[in-house]
Amino acid sequence: MAVKKRQKTLSHGRPPLSRPKERMSSQQSRTIIRTHHRLQKEHAAALRKGDARLAEEISRAIEKNGGLKVYQAASKQGQSKDRGGDSSKVLVEWLREANVIQSDNVVDEHMDGGSAVYRCLEVGALSPENEISKVPKQIQMTRIDLNSQGPGIEKQDFMKRPLPSSPDEDFDIVSLSLVLNYVPDPTQRGEMLKRVTRFLHRDMGRSTTRNSALPALFLVLPLPCVENSRYLDEQLLLQIMENLGFALTNKKTTPKLCYYLFSMTRRPNLTKTDKRKVRDGPLMNNFCIVVE
Repeated sequence: MAVKKRQKTLSHGRPPLSRPKERMSSQQSRTIIRTHHRLQKEHAAALRKGDARLAEEISRAIEKNGGLKVYQAASKQGQSKDRGGDSSKVLVEWLREANVIQSDNVVDEHMDGGSAVYRCLEVGALSPENEISKVPKQIQMTRIDLNSQGPGIEKQDFMKRPLPSSPDEDFDIVSLSLVLNYVPDPTQRGEMLKRVTRFLHRDMGRSTTRNSALPALFLVLPLPCVENSRYLDEQLLLQIMENLGFALTNKKTTPKLCYYLFSMTRRPNLTKTDKRKVRDGPLMNNFCIVVE
């Protein structure tokens, strides 16, 4: 009888954290991010094979590359205005188009009448001052990250966060901006997406007190994860999300990123998604999502 593998948390096998250096160039930040992702995948592969010696060697290499703190510093610089900006700006734009977020004067006029305040869980939060945080009257933020970078961000592994025990603890929006690609194991990526559905409220647009675009998942991935992978293309990604109960409502691509907003319209089904090639090429990557 096969023994079921024990699930690894996002922080499993993480090396010690190093202090970030001073502001780096865009080339340096890109190199740090790419190297960190490569080493992280190699580390996860070594753990799966049970090669503790190799895993320890790779942990030292990750630490030499700067560790999680330097990776976060590089990612945070990528969100600065001179490096392309804050990804939550796209989310705010889409929420305004869906009338989830309204102008402050409209909100003020209806506050006494019980204007809705929506709850957003931002996983992998880098800053408490991003665009989605600038509408506190309408969006109540909960920010978590494996390594909190300041007040307003709780140090927490999403895969260990207690599940909501009542509707008051549910969220209207979950944000996974450049988070899913950080998870080193394809099966754990699927588990993360499945877990998201358990944090979103289950009204699914039927309640008159909530916006029909909600509950929603904001998903941001590096473009090569979808455009240049042997094991994932957009058609398969959308099929995975449909199986999980989501419908695509907005999409945007840039030369580096792809942004998606999904509305949860029904409960997930039990459809599995295995690792299989959808295309092939010499310069393609192996990014994959497995749903068990």
